[in-house]
Amino acid sequence: MKKFIYIFLLIYPAIGNINAQIAPIVPSSTSIANASVAVQNDWSAFQNTAALAHIDKLELAMQYENHSMVKEMSWKSAQAGINAKYVNVGVSFSYFGYSLYNEMIAGIGLARNFSDKFSMGLQFNYYSAYFSGGEENRYRSALLPQMGISSRLFPNFTVGFHAFNPFQTNIKTDLTEKRIPSIYSIGTNYEFAKNLAWLTQIDKEVSSNYRLATGFEYTMLQQLTVKLGAYRMDYLVPCFGVGLHLGQLHFDLNGELHPQLGLNTMARMKYRF
Repeated sequence: MKKFIYIFLLIYPAIGNINAQIAPIVPSSTSIANASVAVQNDWSAFQNTAALAHIDKLELAMQYENHSMVKEMSWKSAQAGINAKYVNVGVSFSYFGYSLYNEMIAGIGLARNFSDKFSMGLQFNYYSAYFSGGEENRYRSALLPQMGISSRLFPNFTVGFHAFNPFQTNIKTDLTEKRIPSIYSIGTNYEFAKNLAWLTQIDKEVSSNYRLATGFEYTMLQQLTVKLGAYRMDYLVPCFGVGLHLGQLHFDLNGELHPQLGLNTMARMKYRF
């Protein structure tokens, strides 16, 4: 089983156009269909960094994401953000894979909110991949940035843009070159009411097709959020999720059913002080 997983991870970049936004190295957000680029009230460290500017106190979060019900194909992530007078600061870490092959990324983000009309964020990431087999049995690393902006054009309409690894940084080894995804995202968040939001997003990984995502999130009684949406990139993938809000503690559980890769799930727990 582990040999099969190792082979799959080696060829994953070739089939990565199935879903460019959820490639190894980039964990998902809790927004429906991963359409979070224009969301300001829920910061996900490796999505739009501008959302970090909108946290008002200290918050901590842990996340687990699994693809195709195979434990070796899972992400384990943690993040912490703190509100400061001039610039909000966030730290994050994510781990993907298992003993024979794994990827890790750690980031430090800075973001500022300019009068609730415009926000901007920049994050510096240290990425490392473990290569096992042949003559290589070591980690290879690279530094890469991500940056994002978010603007509330109208009281109920927000636009966001984000770039992950915009300079197309890759890792070269003696035998091969590890390509790190370069992803550009733009999207909108339209609030029909305070408890009903419509999200849209377009993603473009430089060597893959466009990814189109949309969905609705409806919060009932301020304690339960229901999410329903879909994204398309070669295939139409339905997405669903729920969020439970218990005061300062928040739980999210999302899922998507890919016609070829099967069920993908993600769970997150966040505490806002």
